[in-house]
Amino acid sequence: MSVIEWPDDFEADQEAPERRPGAAEPGQLATEVRAAFAQDGVLSHAAEQFREREGQTQMALAVARAIDEGGVLVVEAGTGVGKTFSYLVPALLSGERVLLSTATKALQDQLFGRDLPRLVDALGLPVRTALLKGRASYLCLHRLDQARHDASLPERGSLRTLSKIEQWSKATRTGDLAELPGLDERSPFIPLVTSTRENCLGAQCPQFKPCHVNLARREAMAADVVVINHHLFFADLAVRESGMAELLPSVRVVVFDEAHQLNETGVQFLGVQLGSGQALDFARDMLAAGLQHARGLVDWQQLVAATERAARELRLAAGKQWPGAKLRWAGAAPEGVPADAWQEALDALREAFVEAARGLDTVSELSPDFVRLHDRAEQLAERAARFARACAPESVRWVDVGTQLRLVESPLDIAEAVRTRVLKLDQADPEASGRAWVFTSATLGDDPKLRWFTEPCGLESADVLRVQSPFDYARQAALHVPRVFPKPNDPSHSARVAELAARGAAVLGGRTLVLTTTLRALRTIGDAMRQHFEPMEAGQRPEVLVQGELPKRVLMERFREGSDAGRAGCVLVASASFWEGFDAPGDALQLVVIDKLPFPPPNDPLVEARSQRLESQGRSAFGEYSLPEAAVALKQGAGRLIRRETDRGVLVICDTRLVSMGYGRRLLAALPPMRRLETADDFEEALVELTH
Repeated sequence: MSVIEWPDDFEADQEAPERRPGAAEPGQLATEVRAAFAQDGVLSHAAEQFREREGQTQMALAVARAIDEGGVLVVEAGTGVGKTFSYLVPALLSGERVLLSTATKALQDQLFGRDLPRLVDALGLPVRTALLKGRASYLCLHRLDQARHDASLPERGSLRTLSKIEQWSKATRTGDLAELPGLDERSPFIPLVTSTRENCLGAQCPQFKPCHVNLARREAMAADVVVINHHLFFADLAVRESGMAELLPSVRVVVFDEAHQLNETGVQFLGVQLGSGQALDFARDMLAAGLQHARGLVDWQQLVAATERAARELRLAAGKQWPGAKLRWAGAAPEGVPADAWQEALDALREAFVEAARGLDTVSELSPDFVRLHDRAEQLAERAARFARACAPESVRWVDVGTQLRLVESPLDIAEAVRTRVLKLDQADPEASGRAWVFTSATLGDDPKLRWFTEPCGLESADVLRVQSPFDYARQAALHVPRVFPKPNDPSHSARVAELAARGAAVLGGRTLVLTTTLRALRTIGDAMRQHFEPMEAGQRPEVLVQGELPKRVLMERFREGSDAGRAGCVLVASASFWEGFDAPGDALQLVVIDKLPFPPPNDPLVEARSQRLESQGRSAFGEYSLPEAAVALKQGAGRLIRRETDRGVLVICDTRLVSMGYGRRLLAALPPMRRLETADDFEEALVELTH
């Protein structure tokens, strides 16, 4: 987890002005916003094919009103509304200091590198912008120096990667690893050359002055508009409420884009986690520092061996479980795990951290590395002790099983944290009361009050606005639900999905995205589609791309390239994060196939705990939780199809429950108003039409 951690002696290079030259005069913001969005306004020069859209202007005026009056605004803006301009224009024209948070680092880069510069230039405003990511995004010069002396890097590939990073480090100004070509974001090398809150040496670091993290923070403190991400915001809120304590008081406008991810992101960071991987990383760092700075003064090998052994014993205590399993943990031990063996393993892990802390304390004066390692050991020991106690109220606890083990205790939602620690609505804080908070996304619920979003985020009293998409879905898109199809739990279901998708992709020459609800279906459908295409000649055979086989960025780029010379287009089979954030406008994508209705898994401990809470309140867990969750996810998946006014395509949902069950009407109502293809012949004809 990456956390903003401001050193005690940290100071910004300069203070941002309260209001910028060229900003709208008090009371004139709405007028200037309306003029900007007019057909011949300044925005017509900032965006290609700009045209005045009633919904976009409506949202922008609502944001302007929130800025003028203060308060909380929640906006669901359908695909194509242009919500980014709708919040950026009034925010920039207001002259106020602005904090923008979005869901991912990729969206951060897009907002900072494309949208903001375009608007700042069009509006002619002297605006200073800054991009701020978490620690794990920036090269740590001290850790890079340590990696040079790391004896555990014998592989030739690792040495080549290290050499590449060293060369780049001499030229980069920001140290943002996203700028380094060819470095896979999943690379196991990244943790070796980046810092965490636990291992950062702060002001004691020999590389403190040129530190890229500190440079990014200084620029953020001096900027008018700062772009962050949700993970960074909540990580700081959870671990040490001092990073945003420096930045937030001077900000008058806060915007959370892609706000539908806030609750799930927040609960990750507002809980407590302890993993066997954390223990092994700590042991590796302790051994490296001990052998470099205090060889022979402490029996480092013994301390490391005890920590590694305790981590392995905890993993063994969990028993033989399927990788990816989540074990419920309501009592003294996870479900199916002997309580005595589990508590004994937890105690042994805590004792290993305590012993490590004692050893590190004896050499703490020799290097600041040992001070940080000592703090880490104490924190890890405290977490182990916490997991040996009963779970906190209004929280749920479980164990994630994989190659490593991860112990998790999480709140059920972020409502309390948002009300008391973010918005501070129950505190007499004049700064907080005058601040404008804007939460926006294309999908925030399936009812007028957007309760799917507002309730778990503690925003029930917010002003709510829903802006419909300007797309002509009845003309641009069609929906097909096969009437004769295996039920979702039928063993043949995935094979039939693959057959249908392959048939469509063969007609379209690729241009097909298959979204699955499980990783098992992902692999089954991907393999089956490749078998379907195998008899075809090489030049006519669509390429089947499967999530997990290549980095996400590479998969998206290859899919968008479509039909090159010698290729017959692409099919992408994906799950999880590809249900949203995947954008392939134009002819690159014309068929989206969804295998099943995306209900939350009932055996997931967090889902189960949320459902039980609703039932205990006399409410329907299915109607008020599972169904809205599925509706929002379905809207996200369907939203991959039509991205521009000129796009055309077909959406297929291979789940007969959509038309056979009563609740299907609610899910259909949540989808864009596409025309219906009732029969298989209608589906085939629609595909042929797309090729003309």
